[in-house]
Amino acid sequence: MSLRAALTQPARYASLVAGAVPVLCFPAAGLGSLAWVCLVPGLLLMQRSPSAREAAVRGWWFGAGFILTAMYWLIPSIGPGLLPLALLFGALQGAVGLAVWRLLRPPLTARRALAALVVVPAVWVTTEFARSWHALGGPWALLGATQWQHPAVLALASVGGVWLVSAAVVAANTAVTVLLCARRRPVRVLAAGAAAAVLLAGPLLFSLRTAPAPAGSATIALVQPGVVEDAGQRLDASVRATAALAGQPLDLVVWGESSSTADLDRDTATLAVLRGLSAATGAQLLAGEDARKADGRISKDTVLIDPDGIVDRYRKIRLVPFGEYIPLRPALGWIAGVSRAAGENRAPGTAFHVLPATDRAGGPLPVGALICFESAFPDMSRAAANEGARVLVYQSSTSTFQHTWAPEQHVSLGALRAAETGRPVVQASLTGVSAAFDAQGRELARLGTDRTGALTVRLATAAPTERTVYDRIGDVVPLTAVAVTAVAGALALRPRRRPAAGPGPAAPVPGADQPSVPAR
Repeated sequence: MSLRAALTQPARYASLVAGAVPVLCFPAAGLGSLAWVCLVPGLLLMQRSPSAREAAVRGWWFGAGFILTAMYWLIPSIGPGLLPLALLFGALQGAVGLAVWRLLRPPLTARRALAALVVVPAVWVTTEFARSWHALGGPWALLGATQWQHPAVLALASVGGVWLVSAAVVAANTAVTVLLCARRRPVRVLAAGAAAAVLLAGPLLFSLRTAPAPAGSATIALVQPGVVEDAGQRLDASVRATAALAGQPLDLVVWGESSSTADLDRDTATLAVLRGLSAATGAQLLAGEDARKADGRISKDTVLIDPDGIVDRYRKIRLVPFGEYIPLRPALGWIAGVSRAAGENRAPGTAFHVLPATDRAGGPLPVGALICFESAFPDMSRAAANEGARVLVYQSSTSTFQHTWAPEQHVSLGALRAAETGRPVVQASLTGVSAAFDAQGRELARLGTDRTGALTVRLATAAPTERTVYDRIGDVVPLTAVAVTAVAGALALRPRRRPAAGPGPAAPVPGADQPSVPAR
């Protein structure tokens, strides 16, 4: 097929548009209930493809449409780089197209429908797991995140992480597709039963499981200075908002990412101001540091400060591609000239550790403090929980994307991490959204992008030994999905056996079929 012919097929453009539909289920559009059917238009286009190759291409276009729409807000950071990113990640969805076509094309049998209900979600989760590798960017816009406002559904995350929620959503969409395609009544009954089971699984688990047992409480203030471009003025705004908290019974004050551009190990004047704030409020302070260090490199740190000085610090490990470093800078560095991509690579940290915070009475309040984009990674919050963190804290700054859907998409991840780990979560953002979630992912309070000041919230904290199933077993669900995908792929590539040749036709008996010739 010529390039011109390939680009003039309406079904492919329909697949591109269908890929944008699931994005409506994420914040800020927030149509989370639509997620249970949002994939159906795209799955039908794949199912009705005339060939396996065309099904894979439609899956690719569907995936590209999803990435282009879900991550449109990256344009200021990477400019034209968003298109090759969409093409790369979109190609992964070609595997979904193949799975749908092979299993759901007519005539649709109960056996193939049942296989589709297992394989299609497995392939989808495998593609999400693949693009979640931090070297490729990270796990943004995973389908399970559409359910962040539904704690009953998020009960699945406490067992299998966001991956199990994604699998459930895809299974429901697959079941609806089967209902629309099947002609035989038993197949439709099977699909209806599967859809009902998937929809009820989360709420049933939520009603049967025991909520995480609280072990005390903590009062935390989240400081949000607002959009202040000048670094000095931003620091001053955070200082004023924190000073206004004096007299409140606080256990911890949290500032956003990059709230200070001073190296607090060397800038004793700025450190003295922060020590004074800690003394005035009676609470330790978590400041965000984005500064050039003594070795000459810039890094992003969260710094725990009390009246005596720096208690501990954690350096950001998972950096934002293009925003904080440019992969393969010698080849791709030109992107910085046409966008707001990082002019200089930040220095990443080497290891994560829980910060040894204390409450206002001096009791232990170990904190899993992570920085901005790191809230997208389930393994990091799980590591914090397994190290004994009683609360998860995220410091963020989304000022570059202030008037896009990015701030709402970002803060929603706190609900997922809370449900996965059984830990309360707070996020302090320089420009919003700052928010707090309980240990089951229910939002308790928020400060939107149109607000400034401080948000104070009292949280029931988790016992250091508290563990969800997901904390204990980790990424079993995506690894199982990879295994199922591999087995399904191997079976699909297996050479088909040709029917054994039967006995050839019997040799004619001489004269048996010849008309008799009368004797003369």
